[in-house]
Amino acid sequence: MDSIAPARQDEPAPPPVPAANGAGRPSLVGADMAGLGEAVRALGEPPFRAKQLRHWIYHRGARGFEEMTSISKAARAKLAERYTLGRPAPADAQVSADGTRKWLLRFPDASEAEMVFIPEEDRGTLCISSQVGCTLNCRFCHTGTQPWVRNLGAGEIVGQLMLARDALDDWPSGRKDRKITNIVLMGMGEPLYNYDNVARAAGIMTDGDGIAISRRRLTLSTAGVVPVMRQCGEELGVNLAVSLHAVTDAIRDEIVPLNRRYPIAELLDACRNYGGVNNARRITFEYVMLKGVNDRDADARELVRLLKDIPAKINLIPFNPWPGAPYECSREKRIRAFMTICLDGGLTCTVRTPRGRDIMAACGQLKSASERKRAAARA
Repeated sequence: MDSIAPARQDEPAPPPVPAANGAGRPSLVGADMAGLGEAVRALGEPPFRAKQLRHWIYHRGARGFEEMTSISKAARAKLAERYTLGRPAPADAQVSADGTRKWLLRFPDASEAEMVFIPEEDRGTLCISSQVGCTLNCRFCHTGTQPWVRNLGAGEIVGQLMLARDALDDWPSGRKDRKITNIVLMGMGEPLYNYDNVARAAGIMTDGDGIAISRRRLTLSTAGVVPVMRQCGEELGVNLAVSLHAVTDAIRDEIVPLNRRYPIAELLDACRNYGGVNNARRITFEYVMLKGVNDRDADARELVRLLKDIPAKINLIPFNPWPGAPYECSREKRIRAFMTICLDGGLTCTVRTPRGRDIMAACGQLKSASERKRAAARA
């Protein structure tokens, strides 16, 4: 999995991804400007048609070519004959008592992933997936117990945001009262093991003439795929969140197996060299609180020492339980004591409020419903 080819800027756009119900026609969702240009050329349409398509697909959120009133009827007919505007299909949707929403998404090959929307007073955060399943097998994470199936294509990643905007009535892109203000690639999968598709999707989502999400409001979370972190910082310029979760290699080897390949010292060195990191734009270090495993005062002091020369903020995450989980959450008093040591050591440190636990939508709980049913049947 480590031999990830770098994404080249002159690389041609991949063909659009087939839609779930498009009778074999590919969807233009996930096509960047180069891909849209290829699509209109294939139809014999003038180049300016690509900008019109970008506006209607990514700014207005059109779900059908018939909505594109600034495009001639003849061109719309040709587009509809060859392409669709298909998004992932919502197989299920749940709403938590705290307002958190979770969608189970079904793709054309019947594989599934989950997406979560977390509304807050000052923002609305959409947590999207980059893979079906996960290869990392982090022991505290429910998603990690689901086998990796495949990477999601750029259209399947962007399509999650578009589906959420559809459901929340959050079009067009420029509206001041938009509900989705922040995007986090913290759902199912390791984004840096699907770098090319994630990079293309990020480019589409941050295009100011399309979906128009600011790079400062797009965060990518990684468990520490060190060889790709530099490329990510140089090419994407998005916020970085690092799933640290331990301060010694012995413990991190156990709970985050990727550490055996890229130990803490290498990971933190990559963080120091991440493009654009500074005191105004810090790296978030995620740290799940596991009772008796990584929550001692000594762990907190070592965390302060490790991060003293990195512009960082710590996000302590109370462990979210799931059936059969091998860990317990640290007590609230212990979490507060850990946070106090971090704050006294000069670090910015917060405790994440669990959201959506009642619908298994909290951090580390995502696992597609069909996989849960299969696992239950095997038990």
